[in-house]
Amino acid sequence: MDQVRAAPGEFSVCFTTLQEQFFKRYPRRVKDLILLVKHWYQECRKRMTSPSLQLLYALELLTVYAWEQGCQTEDFNIAEGIRTVLGLIKQSSKLCVYWTVNYNFENETVRNTLLCQLRTQSHLLDTFIKDFLQPDETFLNQIKKAVDIICTFLKENCFRHSSTKVLKTVKGGSTAKGTALKYGSDADIVVFLSSLESYESQKQERPQFVQEIRRQLEAFQQTQKLEVKFEVSKWKAPRVLSFTLKSRNLNESVNFDVLPAYDALGQLYSGFTSRPKAYKELIELYRSSDISGGEFSTCFTELQRNFIEPRPTKLKSLIRLVKHWYKQYERKMKSKASLPPKYALELLVMYAWEHGSGLEDFDTAEGFRTVLDLVIKYPQLCIFWMVNYNFNEEPMRTFLLTQIRKKRCLCPSLPASQPPTLL
Repeated sequence: MDQVRAAPGEFSVCFTTLQEQFFKRYPRRVKDLILLVKHWYQECRKRMTSPSLQLLYALELLTVYAWEQGCQTEDFNIAEGIRTVLGLIKQSSKLCVYWTVNYNFENETVRNTLLCQLRTQSHLLDTFIKDFLQPDETFLNQIKKAVDIICTFLKENCFRHSSTKVLKTVKGGSTAKGTALKYGSDADIVVFLSSLESYESQKQERPQFVQEIRRQLEAFQQTQKLEVKFEVSKWKAPRVLSFTLKSRNLNESVNFDVLPAYDALGQLYSGFTSRPKAYKELIELYRSSDISGGEFSTCFTELQRNFIEPRPTKLKSLIRLVKHWYKQYERKMKSKASLPPKYALELLVMYAWEHGSGLEDFDTAEGFRTVLDLVIKYPQLCIFWMVNYNFNEEPMRTFLLTQIRKKRCLCPSLPASQPPTLL
């Protein structure tokens, strides 16, 4: 089709079987909703001078998209479904919808064709991110209120009858970095405790502090008219306390992850340069024991946040787009072998921008294309930043060289770890 320069839809009949197979895998109720949308369209056709079959097919795809982006349950509310589809129709000029079921970005010809389609509507891509991926002020205010409630509890109530003191609480994750998606983002809080005096004590004593925070929060909710629903951990020694918070001051519930940690960096200040001692102690621990790479990443949450948070707004929008793409791709691919790990994607976006224009106002579609090219070339990459560590001194020099041989992309805050996941 590319060679003969076929017009859009010219050879669509050749792919009828794929179209049928695409819709066959969806629940009966989704197909009922498609029938309802088609009936609505037939009624509208009576007032149209030139009804379009292509538009009818697009409506079927919009219905599937609405279900996939919504509840994804078989027994959903039909009325809510039709309301969602009609809302998408009103904003159809701002949408950017595609599936990687029968094709993807790995084939060069297909990739160039797809990205050409995206590039011709680059301004619509920016609008799509703003309207469908970027959290609105209501969501951000909701998160802020919820975080204030939990941080106040941790600082003033949780350990007031204990010798343990809260040194500081730090908001982490995508909400802190400004890269959260409109839906599905949690509030992450790292609480640095005086009793966790080393990396080793964090590893050994963290589970008991997770349990203590839970006990105190259960008591606290009774006095504050809060509703807290705890997630059952699958680990015998949990690293994190996960729960859902509801309050009369919040319009919706907010999901939380609270992580106790050792304050390896101390108090940060303007012009901060990393503590060599913090890295040296950690390297010695890695060499002397069998510890996973991400074991102590929480100790460096502030550096992780500070690496992303000051970046231009449009760059964070591109990160959101890549995260959205990853979710769609991951959901549909049976094998994830061809994808880089989730943590690396955010860093690939940073690398693409820094080695590209580096401008605040860049072409989003071109940036997206560059990131996808890096995804394909990921096994050949070697990416790291000399922001918080360098090759100047031992043992960091030797340790870095070892890590570079093993990993394709190093966390700029902690070379021993996998940076926190995007999703």
